[in-house]
Amino acid sequence: MNGRRDERGTSLTVFVATVVAALILMAGLVVDGGAQSTAARRCEQVAAQAARAASDAGAAARAGGRRPDSALMLAAAREVIAGSGVTGDAAVAGGAIRVRTQARVDTVFLSVIGVSSLGAEGEAEAVLLGPGEGS
Repeated sequence: MNGRRDERGTSLTVFVATVVAALILMAGLVVDGGAQSTAARRCEQVAAQAARAASDAGAAARAGGRRPDSALMLAAAREVIAGSGVTGDAAVAGGAIRVRTQARVDTVFLSVIGVSSLGAEGEAEAVLLGPGEGS
């Protein structure tokens, strides 16, 4: 022998390791990104349901020409949020209610690179109009 090491498989091993790492990262973006997108859609749906429930809670008073009870509207929105599996809160200003929700989803593939969870958010607003208001 002439003293040289056999390096025939070294470059192929580095290439395969790089490709495998890239595939895992791509799978993470697809699978974990999909889970985050689903969670964001869920947050939007819950926010819309909570805003609708709050609006419904104040509708009778508004239809009767009275000022809606903000505490009743907030309670209705918070009840929807509490039973949904997401977190969030609501605020009433005038005849409008704004609901913001958040959720976190654990990652499957991205945890390999240190990303253990991804956040998602949703927001909705409902405006309670009285008789003769609006279009």
